[in-house]
Amino acid sequence: MVEGQSQQDPRLQVEAAREAFEQEFERFANLMEDASASQALDLPGAEAQQRALSELRTRHLGKKSALAASKKMIGRVSPDERAGFGQLVQQIESDITARIEQTEQSLRTHVESVRTAREAIDVTLPGRRPRRGHLHPITIVRQRIEDIFVSLGYAIEDGREIETDYYNFDALNIPENHPARGSQDTFYTTDGHALRSQTSTVQIHAMQRRGAPLRIIAPGRVFRRDTPDPTHNPMFFQVEGLCVDRGISMAHLKGTVAEFLRRMFGEQTVTRFRPSYFPFTEPSAEFDFSCFKCGGAGCRICKNSGWIELGGSGMVHPNVLRGAGVDPEEFSGFAFGLGIDRMCALMYGLDDIRLLFENDVRFLGQFD
Repeated sequence: MVEGQSQQDPRLQVEAAREAFEQEFERFANLMEDASASQALDLPGAEAQQRALSELRTRHLGKKSALAASKKMIGRVSPDERAGFGQLVQQIESDITARIEQTEQSLRTHVESVRTAREAIDVTLPGRRPRRGHLHPITIVRQRIEDIFVSLGYAIEDGREIETDYYNFDALNIPENHPARGSQDTFYTTDGHALRSQTSTVQIHAMQRRGAPLRIIAPGRVFRRDTPDPTHNPMFFQVEGLCVDRGISMAHLKGTVAEFLRRMFGEQTVTRFRPSYFPFTEPSAEFDFSCFKCGGAGCRICKNSGWIELGGSGMVHPNVLRGAGVDPEEFSGFAFGLGIDRMCALMYGLDDIRLLFENDVRFLGQFD
């Protein structure tokens, strides 16, 4: 009955469209009439109302709305009523559009105000100072070692970490059948090169390039196929020293190592040397120093012995000098080496050197 009547009288269809809009718009009326009603909404609620209002606009003003269908009927209305019907449709459309836009403007103003307040920056507040970085504990110890030896007249040399068999073994008086050349003890590349297992390789390069006399230290990373545990790592840092000149003896070696350890751990530090064997030095010795924690009385750090083992040393083997182009009849020299990681662990009381390479900021932040 209603459908047939609307088809006969287009005005009824237009009025029905207006009534349908009035019913749906009723829940938005207070937002248009009272600005405080929109201001009472929180941001999610206001944004939800914006979306609902946008859907309302589409339903009543879109291409498929009842009002759009009424506009298409203007041409089918009799000429006598066409002008009045067209004015009615336009008036209703303008009224609906104005009411929706007014409500949208009220919501838009409120949403922008809330967002601005939430994102506001108080320029009078003090700024957040960027967190300052700091040196890694290994770097701290390395720089301290370098400073001591530079003050003793030594130069700092750096070198490659991938070496040939000659520099890694032959030049250091390590024969071809030596266990150190085994694949189980050394990292080899696919083309036969090897990751250096000690920084002694830098000493050979320095003697070939600079000749004698010379005094150098060579800090850097070295690689050995060790199983990781609290005291071993496949990659670690080492520093080796070399002094070559006329008339160099073990006395010079002992004096240099003792002075270095006194400057590193204090004037009260005592040094001792124990006979040992290294293929690139003869005679060879390992050196210990009195515990810096207990002064030699015995504690956890020195395992109650009073002494801390630190490194190896000795007089440079004539074959090493000869292979580097230095005449062993004219020149002699001493060499020594120690692990920076081990010294770092001793100085900072670490029970696991793997902590130095795990990049845990909770650990590293303690050295700021």
